[in-house]
Amino acid sequence: MIKRSRPSLFTLALMVLLFSSCFKAESRTEAPEPARKAAADTEVVLNDQIRNMLEKAKIPPETARRILEAALEGPSFILDLLTVLEGDPYLRVLVDKEHPLPPGYAPEDLVELTERSYRVNRPGLLLRRAAAEALEEMAAAAKADGITLIASSTYRSYTYQEEVYQRNVRESGQETADRESARPGHSQHQTGLAVDFGSIDDSFAQTPAGRWLLANGSRFGWSLSFPDGYEAVTGYRWESWHYRYTGRELCAFIDTYFDGVQQYALRFIREWERDQSS
Repeated sequence: MIKRSRPSLFTLALMVLLFSSCFKAESRTEAPEPARKAAADTEVVLNDQIRNMLEKAKIPPETARRILEAALEGPSFILDLLTVLEGDPYLRVLVDKEHPLPPGYAPEDLVELTERSYRVNRPGLLLRRAAAEALEEMAAAAKADGITLIASSTYRSYTYQEEVYQRNVRESGQETADRESARPGHSQHQTGLAVDFGSIDDSFAQTPAGRWLLANGSRFGWSLSFPDGYEAVTGYRWESWHYRYTGRELCAFIDTYFDGVQQYALRFIREWERDQSS
């Protein structure tokens, strides 16, 4: 007996798109039997994969239910996922307490931030080029609304994060430090895609800049990493000032399907990619 390989995500997406464009779900009874069977088989395989990955990623039941409903309604979810997976893998890499960056990782395209539409609180702040360009675009839009964004902390090397973490442990104790500071190798800042804005404390949420970012950041590809009420999910307490550049496509994916919770989307994507490569 020949062992058939599982269809790839790309193959499944094309099949779903083909069948959905040929006939709508309500008219399948009029379609040829082979087409009906192929469409039904494809939906079963695809939805089983999605359901399995949602479970592995520990997505809450209500959110998972809505995603499965969206997948059943048409090809949008799988095609949006495919679009996200075509981008820079570091835009979607899961970096948290359990998943470190590769040893020795350092971005190759870091650029220094120079004050333009935004301000910097000290010289020498670095971001990856795409993030720096997106920051300028977002800051220009904020400035048009009378808001000046201030970048306070950006790229941190492994060594620098080690210093930050140890300082927080000395000043606040291990337990408090682990709620607020990543261990070296586990920080989003090391990706060169994260920015801490403004005062880097809870007061930032109520500032004009904090409110503007919360309402508008995702339009420019910036996702709030540690939202209020999700410490059990992200591993960190609420940080209203910490945004990660994920790109517009991934931000839209996060907002549309995962309730705006970056951690959920990145966990799902990680499980999906692991499953596809196995």
